[in-house]
Amino acid sequence: MVDDDSLAPLRGQIDELDRRIVELLNSRARIVVEIGKIKHQANTPIYAPDREKTVLERIRRVNREQGGPLPDTCLEAIYRELMSGSFALEKPLRIAFLGPQGSFSHLASKKKFGSSVDHVPVVDIAAVFDEVGRGHADLGLAPIENSTIGGIVETMDAFLEHRNITIVAEVLIAIHHHLLARCEAADIRTIYSKPEVLDQCRRWLNATMPEAQRIAVGSSSKAAEMAAREDKTAAIGSSLAAEVYGLKTLFANIEDNPHNVTRFLIIGRAPAKRSGDDKTSIIFTTTHKSGALVDVLEVFRNHQINLTNIDTRPSQKRNFEYYFFTDLVGHAEDQPVAKALAEAQKHCLQLAVLGSFPRALETL
Repeated sequence: MVDDDSLAPLRGQIDELDRRIVELLNSRARIVVEIGKIKHQANTPIYAPDREKTVLERIRRVNREQGGPLPDTCLEAIYRELMSGSFALEKPLRIAFLGPQGSFSHLASKKKFGSSVDHVPVVDIAAVFDEVGRGHADLGLAPIENSTIGGIVETMDAFLEHRNITIVAEVLIAIHHHLLARCEAADIRTIYSKPEVLDQCRRWLNATMPEAQRIAVGSSSKAAEMAAREDKTAAIGSSLAAEVYGLKTLFANIEDNPHNVTRFLIIGRAPAKRSGDDKTSIIFTTTHKSGALVDVLEVFRNHQINLTNIDTRPSQKRNFEYYFFTDLVGHAEDQPVAKALAEAQKHCLQLAVLGSFPRALETL
């Protein structure tokens, strides 16, 4: 057994360091308050994605220079909460997300913006755009792409209806599914979740709980809410859903694909500044001639601009006319990108920049 007397000097050092850390954090917060006053006077957005990227990159660099031993992910989590508290000091932020509480969108919102902002659940993705467009929310968070199921059509369609919205950031969230319940695993007779989640956990369910009835519901959060009320039932949902609805995590990470990641877009009303490592999302329709799409893509190749994603959606105005949603590396204000966009415009009926934003490199 460790002698408490031998630990006392080390614990004393920790106590003194904690006192100094709190003192420094409060000194930092006082500067944040002054920054908030200046932003308020200039009517400048509180959330600055370029600054967020710079701060986190600097923290990682300093950590490497000092040789740790804390991992970068630990320091990033601390600083995201610190920035969340800073937002609250400057001006309370409202973040709209696809609800209900405990959804993966809620989880993504908390991982991105921390616990000190106001996370506002809404009924569907279109409502996320509506809340931001009307100024009821400062920012919105919407899923755009999943590594297993591909593009999220509801979000692409929302961009067609809300041209006053701009993308200001992106976030990559690892999607892990957990079996949640009030009862023990042996007592489970019914398992609820949304259809896509049940499908993504099919192999585990077949091998581990083949006798349990699987019932699809509207969301994994709704499933967790039902499992919290009903006997002998479980839900497959997020770790946050377990926390929100008071459920036990019986089995963690039961998804068939352990590398499942969803990319979320952060939308707002003011464009993001250049960070030096950016992406740009555009939407375009081509002219009605042979090879028109090839002509557009050829422009970006000639300017050596990397296209990282391309999706299509019907225009909803004319039969067999399509919009192309495309992501490219670079900021719209970068000279090569600006030239390419201007040249591509000549081959398009319409071309619009949905936003330029700092590229997400790490998965949260």
